[in-house]
Amino acid sequence: MTELQTFGDESFAELFEGATEAKPEIREGTIVKGTVVDIIGDYAVVDVGLKSEGQVPLREFRDEDEDEFELEEGQEPPEPKDTSLPVVNIGDEVEVLLETAEDQHGLVILSKEKARKRKVWDEISKAVDEEGLVMGTITARVKGGLSVLLAGGVKAFLPGSQVDLRPVRNLDVFINQEVQFKIIKFNKKRGNIVLSRRVLLEAERAELKEDTLAKLQEDQIVEGVVKNLTDYGAFIDLGGIDGLLHITDMSWGRVNHPSELFQVGDKVQVKVLKFNSDSERVSLGLKQITPDPWINAEEKYIPGTVVQGKVVSIKDYGAFIELEEGIEGLVHVSEMSWTRQVKNPKQLLKIGDEVKAVVLDIDVSQNRISLGMKQLEENPYEKVVEKYPPGTVVEGVIRNIADFGVFVELEPGIDGLVHITDLSWTQRVRHPSELYKKGDEVRAMVLNIDNTGEKPKISLGIKQLQQDPWDRIPYDYPIGKIIDVKVLKLADFGAFAEIEPGIEGLIHISEITDERIEDPAQVLEAGQTHRAEVIQMDAAERRIGLSIKSARRQDQLADAQGFQNASQAGATLGDLMADKFKDAAVGDGPAVPAAEEAPAADEPAPESE
Repeated sequence: MTELQTFGDESFAELFEGATEAKPEIREGTIVKGTVVDIIGDYAVVDVGLKSEGQVPLREFRDEDEDEFELEEGQEPPEPKDTSLPVVNIGDEVEVLLETAEDQHGLVILSKEKARKRKVWDEISKAVDEEGLVMGTITARVKGGLSVLLAGGVKAFLPGSQVDLRPVRNLDVFINQEVQFKIIKFNKKRGNIVLSRRVLLEAERAELKEDTLAKLQEDQIVEGVVKNLTDYGAFIDLGGIDGLLHITDMSWGRVNHPSELFQVGDKVQVKVLKFNSDSERVSLGLKQITPDPWINAEEKYIPGTVVQGKVVSIKDYGAFIELEEGIEGLVHVSEMSWTRQVKNPKQLLKIGDEVKAVVLDIDVSQNRISLGMKQLEENPYEKVVEKYPPGTVVEGVIRNIADFGVFVELEPGIDGLVHITDLSWTQRVRHPSELYKKGDEVRAMVLNIDNTGEKPKISLGIKQLQQDPWDRIPYDYPIGKIIDVKVLKLADFGAFAEIEPGIEGLIHISEITDERIEDPAQVLEAGQTHRAEVIQMDAAERRIGLSIKSARRQDQLADAQGFQNASQAGATLGDLMADKFKDAAVGDGPAVPAAEEAPAADEPAPESE
């Protein structure tokens, strides 16, 4: 019996004691190592060193490498793995979580899935304690930031403020990127993990900044990355420090907005214009890397040279033409067309048009070039003097009416002016619209051409097509002639009377009657016809003076002379007085009262005045 209890040099008791000491204590809720001893159906039988083996579903082995998380809206699920392939083999050593050493049925409860999750959280917790970093994939955009999937299928939250050094407008660009993070908040019990990418970028930027500041110098050409664009320029990341590339330093040419040349993320070489190490402010330039094109512009753009360029800007006063990068010329509105009145250059040009022009002038000190487009065409005004010499009768359409006259278009771009004083010889025209309207066709005579300016001024006359009636008026109406006139209008100082259509004379208030009157309306009315004597004639001033009272005296003298002649011829006084009464009844002068009787035949005739 003693021999049966002996195994070599060791007793059974010693072997049992040694086995007990070598085997560690297995506690529930801990991760233990076990060996797959069998596979039965959908379960793997795992021996963890207890009296009984435990069973683990094969799906927990199959899902080990799969990301376990809920799909976000719009996210496609991963392709399913081939379930026919073995996921674990007999003899494999695995780690499982011992949930229960022995349940009421004497079974060991194990979980491969929970062991994996426990291990992942333990590693995350260790990274937090050691301020380590974790890798994760940004999977979706969520409220306030981004959702990140860490190793082992653990979900974490990346706030929008922690994504980059500056606020990011479009967070979607980071989706599906695998990035390194630092854990800034961790609650294992609640399963809450908050990450930061910005912390790492700030640390990296601080190192780059220190290195960049040590090397940076003025006039140095450096490479940077476009970090941000504004209306006034672009911020270039030189490596931990930003420099401003102002819009005026981007190109020798015209730049309306930095986005015409750059996009965020572009690499660019720039020149350090100014650098203040204390304030860490850096001014950069791009155009300064290339020579100023204006240096040789005076030799290249000689006045009279025909050039070609692109319209880059249009203003009310003209259009700017880019001749080459950094050199522009201005075509003023007055230099665009000989004949057209260009009120706005947009009538002829638009941005992007390729045009030809002539260099008119260049001022290198002011970086200015004056261009002309009309100089490429024949000047129509050079032939105006030949085509329209003074005395030529022309026809045209009234294009415009002004207070001082009418503009007549003789041909496109060629206008002549008929001054208000050249509309009529006789009519008093207060405004040209009394006689003409826009669009009327008229005939006129060329009076004069002023060719001293760039655009000749053509003076026209309409009344000159007829003879001036004042050439004959002094002969037709000599002083002393008595004529019938029609009162047109009354004034305080007299009355204007029509001698013939278009010819008027003035009857001064003192020439209306022998009696003193204060107002011509006491004796005269517009529309009346009276006999008047021409007492004044000024053809140069086109003035005629008339007198009613003088004509009346002449008529009385003529009557008296006629009475005397009639007496000698045998006419009676009664006959003469009857004729006198008859004239008074139908005439415009004052009538003889009816009660007044004619003198007797034997009475002497009244003496004439």
